[in-house]
Amino acid sequence: MQRNELEKILAGFSNRNLAVLGDVMLDEFCWGKVDRISPEAPVPIVQVKTETWRPGGAANVASNLVALGAKAHIFGIVGDDGAGRRLTEELQKDRIGTAGLIVDSGRRTSVKTRILGQNQQMIRIDRESTEAVDYERQKAILSVMLDMADELDGVIVSDYAKGVIVEDLFKEVVDRFRKMGKFVCVDPKLKNFPIYKKATIITPNTKEAESALGRVFENEADVIKGGTDLLKTSGSDAILITRSEHGMSLFEKGKKPISIPTRALKVFDVTGAGDTVISTFSLGLAAGCSMPEAAEVANLAAGVVVGIVGTAAATQDQVLEHYDRSKYANSLDPKHEREQQ
Repeated sequence: MQRNELEKILAGFSNRNLAVLGDVMLDEFCWGKVDRISPEAPVPIVQVKTETWRPGGAANVASNLVALGAKAHIFGIVGDDGAGRRLTEELQKDRIGTAGLIVDSGRRTSVKTRILGQNQQMIRIDRESTEAVDYERQKAILSVMLDMADELDGVIVSDYAKGVIVEDLFKEVVDRFRKMGKFVCVDPKLKNFPIYKKATIITPNTKEAESALGRVFENEADVIKGGTDLLKTSGSDAILITRSEHGMSLFEKGKKPISIPTRALKVFDVTGAGDTVISTFSLGLAAGCSMPEAAEVANLAAGVVVGIVGTAAATQDQVLEHYDRSKYANSLDPKHEREQQ
């Protein structure tokens, strides 16, 4: 992809409007320093200096969309608690629509607390509810989504297996929105893989794809067969397997698989990388890209966020800067030179 093509695609993100359905969370970061070991146990003492909060899980997908210039609306469940109110405030600060964020007084808001010393994550503490949402709340979420359907370009399903994505709700969303000619992109979790039927695209990572198939990918041929098999069993239009340092592999109905090499230059933290992939890829589709083009832009955006500690989102300028840096790095790599000849 040439730079002017990338610029045109990114410019097209600004007029897009997407729904994000899934498990929202509050990501809490406690930043500090470590200079001694606890006398109570052989563990480091982190002296916390600052605390920050960011929308996490499906909410981070919505933040990624806004960072790239699009409009986003979040659909999910929060508890009637301080964490739920803080998460709602953080989303509204990011100009994310929260009309579809349903408050459930019998459920706690999911919170993931990360303790960091010298920018190194020491421990993560999870506080969450994982029970499946009941019929009434499913109906409430779907009702708000359908009320907004005409203004939406498509739907992202961001599943963290915390109870929001259940079979009946997923099936209704896919049936209703695909009949309207809108895409439904799924960032999956293994637990729910059997329910992901007839989506536009599913984006498992390597481990999720292997677990869904019950086998390990030992070589490139295994990846190709695995992606092809997932495409058949899911009934989706495409499968995009994200493969960490090996990039991505795209499988579309009726087309040959495509491998896209990684564009990451440094990897400090993979937190939220999958969120960046699904959000950027979906925006690519909304902007009229082919699936290979959308995957290439998503690959670039992921290369930005893995180079940042903590939950992060890539901006258009950062994606363009990363494109330039990775292009320059490749020009200095003799192996890349041989591959291009």
